[in-house]
Amino acid sequence: MNRRTILGGLFAAATVPALTACASGITSLDNEGATSGGGGGSSKDGVIIGTANFTENQVLGYLYAAALEAAGVKVKVRPNLGTREIIFPALKSGDIDLLPEYQGALLTYLDPKAAATEEGETQNDLTIALPTGLQVLPYGMAEDADADAFAVTKETAKKYGLTSLADLAKLNGKLVIGAAPEVKTRRVGVVGLKDVYGVEFKEFKSLDSSGPLVKAALKTGDVDVANLFTTDTDILDNGWVVLADPKNLIPGQHIVPLIADRRADSTVRKALARLGNILTTEQLTELNRLVDKDKKDPQDVANAYAKQHGLAK
Repeated sequence: MNRRTILGGLFAAATVPALTACASGITSLDNEGATSGGGGGSSKDGVIIGTANFTENQVLGYLYAAALEAAGVKVKVRPNLGTREIIFPALKSGDIDLLPEYQGALLTYLDPKAAATEEGETQNDLTIALPTGLQVLPYGMAEDADADAFAVTKETAKKYGLTSLADLAKLNGKLVIGAAPEVKTRRVGVVGLKDVYGVEFKEFKSLDSSGPLVKAALKTGDVDVANLFTTDTDILDNGWVVLADPKNLIPGQHIVPLIADRRADSTVRKALARLGNILTTEQLTELNRLVDKDKKDPQDVANAYAKQHGLAK
């Protein structure tokens, strides 16, 4: 993958209203959500942070909380709410105010045909694709430590001569892929594999996100290809082969705060920008390890990091 520049996101423009609203689904989680006020954004009534249902996003949510609390903002974290298909509509509806997001994944969710891979270009496209009332703040140095990958066993790789996603096309209609249910309809998933590489699978099995179900299925041969996260230590432990992505189907995933306009005041912006300028991909990977392998609490891990790096009182 080409080396990406870091400067583009630091000067991202304010959100540009989308020409068409993106499709929603679930529009409310409960009645605890904040209501949108008139005028400029303000965090004086507090900020509700939501997170997706995987370790790294929960850690980021608590890092956001620590940074904001140190700046005097009242926060509430609602962790483990589900996939983007649930939490994005919840942000739009006002049930939550702020999400830790990933540039490329968010853009392809909003615009399945988006082709941007460089982070500055991706940030600009995000400002256009977002619906009115939402905006992305400047992205940070860190990229998603748990980036998407598609892996096969070393036996499967040797049997079929598989080294890249492009090689899967020569086996169209013969292989079974296992992944979380939403991967069936995402561009960084079955849709993109077909559009970009011409790959068609025999079957899609709905399992989990780089979790015990999909990994067990790969081990037993119930699936031939598994959608995993690049930092999953089981990849190395089992000698699984991560297929290369020569056409950059999987875009860059710099961490970016996605926030409702109603809460995006200067206090929030400055606190999250400071965190973004300190947190690195390597540090985020270590925080993930502390939770996944050492079984530490995500909030404790985030708070310890924030204190260590002067982000919390």
